[in-house]
Amino acid sequence: MRVTRARLGLAVLMLPTLIVAMDTTALLLALPRLSADLGADNVQQLWISDGYGLMVAGLVITMGTLGDRIGRRRLLLGGAAAFAALSVVAAFAAGPLMLIVVRALLGVAGATLAPSTLALITNLFRDDRERGRAIALWATCQFAGGAAGPVLAGLLLQHFWWGSVFLAAVPPMAVLLLAGPFVLPEFRGGAAGRLDPTSVALSLAAVLPMVYGIKQLAVRGTSGGAVVPAAALVLGAAVGAVFVRRQLRLETPLLDLRLLRGRPFAAVLVSLVLAGVAMAGTGLLVTQYLQGVLGHSPVVSALLFAPMGLGVAVGTMTAPALAERVPQTTAIAGGLAVSALGALLLVGVDGPGSLPLVMAGIAVLALGTGPLFALGTGLVMRSVPPERAGSAASMSETGNYFGGSLGFALLGVLAAVVYRDRAAGGSDSLAGALAAAEHLPADRGAELLRGARAAFTASLHVTGLVAAAIFAGLAVLVLALRPGARTAGVPEAVRAPEAERAARP
Repeated sequence: MRVTRARLGLAVLMLPTLIVAMDTTALLLALPRLSADLGADNVQQLWISDGYGLMVAGLVITMGTLGDRIGRRRLLLGGAAAFAALSVVAAFAAGPLMLIVVRALLGVAGATLAPSTLALITNLFRDDRERGRAIALWATCQFAGGAAGPVLAGLLLQHFWWGSVFLAAVPPMAVLLLAGPFVLPEFRGGAAGRLDPTSVALSLAAVLPMVYGIKQLAVRGTSGGAVVPAAALVLGAAVGAVFVRRQLRLETPLLDLRLLRGRPFAAVLVSLVLAGVAMAGTGLLVTQYLQGVLGHSPVVSALLFAPMGLGVAVGTMTAPALAERVPQTTAIAGGLAVSALGALLLVGVDGPGSLPLVMAGIAVLALGTGPLFALGTGLVMRSVPPERAGSAASMSETGNYFGGSLGFALLGVLAAVVYRDRAAGGSDSLAGALAAAEHLPADRGAELLRGARAAFTASLHVTGLVAAAIFAGLAVLVLALRPGARTAGVPEAVRAPEAERAARP
C-alpha cells in the first residue's frame, strides 16, 4: 500500500514540475500575438517574457527553505492554487501592465513548486534505488516540459487565442490540489528555526540584478548599451558577497553554504551550472541557425529542436539503470564526455544539407547530460539530512537557472563577437541582415545574406567548440572530486553519505 501511495504521489508531483518548465518556454511563440492584441511595446514585451523567470530565480532559495520550515506539502498546494488562479487572470489580461504584474506573481507561485516537489520525493522514497528512479523521472519532466512548451503553444495558437497558453496550466494544478492532500506526505524540519527576513531581502537583492544584467548583456552584447547591465551585475555581486557572509555566520541560515564543503555536492553544483551554460548557449545558437540560416518557421524550428529535450529525457530515464552497472561518478563523467562529442558534431555543420547533423549533435549533447541531471541531483539530495532537503533542492534549482542565464549571455556574446568579425561590417547580427536584405536589390540582398549566414555558421562552430571544452572539463572535475580521500571539514550531514558512497563498489 505504501509503495502504491508513493508512486501515486510521484505521478502527482510530476504535474507541477512539467507545467513550470513548460510555462518558462511556451510564451515565446505566444508573445508576438499577445503583444499585438494588448499593444505592448518592446520594453513591455521584455518584462512580460522575463518577469516570470526573474521572480522564480530570485525566490527559489527562499521558497525551498520556507518549505522546510512550514511544511513542503502546505507550500506546494498553496503555490499550486495561486498558480492556477493567476493563470486564469493572465489569460484574460486587459493590458500589458496587468500581464506584467500577473507574470511576476506567477513567478512567485512557480518558485514554490520546483524545490517542494524535489524535496517531497526524498520523503516519499527512502530506498536509494527507488529515489534515484523517481528523481530521474522528475528531471525528465523538467526538460521534456521545457522542450514541449513551444510545441504545445504552437498547437494551441493554431486553434485558440493567446490566453489558451496560460489556461493549459489550470487542469494539472487542479488535479494536484484534489489529489495532493491524500497521496503526499507532510514534512517540516523539527529544528529548522525561523526564516531570516534580512537573508530573504539580501537574496532577492543579489539574484534579481544579476539575472537582469545577464539577460540584458545577452541582448545588447558588449556595446555602449551594456553600462546598465554591467552595473546591475556589480551590484548583485556586491550584495551577494554580503549574503554569503551572513549565511556563514547564522546558526540556521537561509542557504546552508557549508554543504559546499562536501566534494561531491560541490562538484555536482558546479557541473549543473556549467552544463547549463553549454546547453543554453548551444540551444540559443541552434534555434537561430534553424530559423535564420536554414529558413524554417518558428513552429517548425521548435519541432526540429525537440531532439534536445528528448535527448535529456532519454538520458535521465536510463541513468538509474546505468548506475547499477558502473559507479555514479563514472556514469556522470562518461555522460559528460558523450555531451562533448555531441557539441563537436556542431562544428561540422555547414549549409542546408547539414540539418541531420544539427539534430544529431543536439540529441547526443543532451543525451549525455542525463546522468548529471538525474544521478547528480540525487547525489545532492542524499548529501543532506531530510530536514534540509528543501534548501538543497533550492541550491540545485538555482544552479540550473543561473547556468541557463549565463549560457545565453556569455556564449551569446561570444557568438556575436565572432559573427561581427566574420561579417566584416556587413551587419551587426543575423536578424539585422535578414531585415536589411528585404530592402535591397535582389543581387545585393543575396550577397548580404550569404555573408551573414556564413558568419553565423562560424559562430555556431566556435560555440560548439567551447561547449565541448566545458563538458570535457566537467567530466575531469567529476572524476577528480569523487568521494574518497579527504572529508576533513565536511559537515556530519554531508560526511556520512559521502563515506557510505565511497564504500560502495
